Amino acid sequence: MTLAGWRIVYSGKVRDLYIPETESRLELSPTVLMVATDRVSAFDHVLSPGIPGKGELLTTLSRWWFAELSDFPNHLLEIEPPIEVARRGMVVRSLNMLPVECVVRGYLVGSGWLEYKASGTVCGIALPAGLANGDRLPEPLFTPAFKAPLGDHDENISFAQMVDLVGDETAGELRDMSLAIFRHASAIAEARGLILADSKFEFGRNRETGALTLGDEVLTSDSSRFWDATAYAVGGPKRLDSFDKQIVRDWLAANWDTTGTPPELPAEIVTRTAERYRELISRLTTMN
Repeated sequence: MTLAGWRIVYSGKVRDLYIPETESRLELSPTVLMVATDRVSAFDHVLSPGIPGKGELLTTLSRWWFAELSDFPNHLLEIEPPIEVARRGMVVRSLNMLPVECVVRGYLVGSGWLEYKASGTVCGIALPAGLANGDRLPEPLFTPAFKAPLGDHDENISFAQMVDLVGDETAGELRDMSLAIFRHASAIAEARGLILADSKFEFGRNRETGALTLGDEVLTSDSSRFWDATAYAVGGPKRLDSFDKQIVRDWLAANWDTTGTPPELPAEIVTRTAERYRELISRLTTMN
C-alpha cells in the first residue's frame, strides 16, 4: 500500500512497517508506522484467507492495553497515522530491539504441556508431578525465546542463555518487567471474567534514555491466550472458549501434516475466529 509521506521497508507475517520518506533506513529512523494487516499466521506459515478486520481489532486492543499499562514505558507515540490506515496503524518510537521474546506462562498449555508430558518440565524448568493440560501453574513462569531470523522457528532458551545474549542486568530487567506486566494484565482480565493463560512481550531500549521499553503489539489475540473464566471453572480450557487464534491452530493441526503448503481456511473457521477477536475486545473494554 502506498501512503503519502511514508515508505514501506518491511512486510512480515502479519505486519507492515513504514518509515517517513525523508528517512533512509529503518535502523536510523526515529519513528516507525506499524500497520497490522488481516493476514493470519500459525505454525510459522501465513494462511489464506486472512481474517476480515483483524488488523483493526489487534490495533484497537494494543492501544487499549498500552493505556491500561501506563506505568510501564511503551513505544506508542501520540501521532495520528495516515487516514488510510487510521484504525490499524500505530506511529511508534524506534527502539533498539532486544533479540528475545519474553514469554510468560500462567497455565500449562500448548508447547509447554507437550514438554511437560515428556519430561515434567517447561522450557527446562521442573514442575510438580501430576499436572494436567490447562492447569494453573503454581506461579507464572518466565520462559524466554530467541527471535530467529525471518522464516526460521523461534527457539526456547534458558535464562542463562538469555544472559549470554543480553547481559545479566538486562536479563533481570526483562524477566521482572514481563512478570509484572503479566500479573497486572491478569488482574484486569480476571475482573472481566477472563483468564490470561499466557502471553509474549517484546522490548527494546529507548535510543535516547536507554530505558527498557515495551514494543510491538501487546496482549492481543495473536500474542496471548485468553479463556472464559466461567467455562474454565466448569470444564477446563476448551477450544470454543478461547478468545484468540487457537481456533485456527486447532483446525490446522487436525487438517495438515505440516508439509507443503497449508490448506485454505474454511469460511466457518475464519468467521468464528473474527467473532472471538471482537468478543474479547468487547469483554475487556466495556467496563471502562
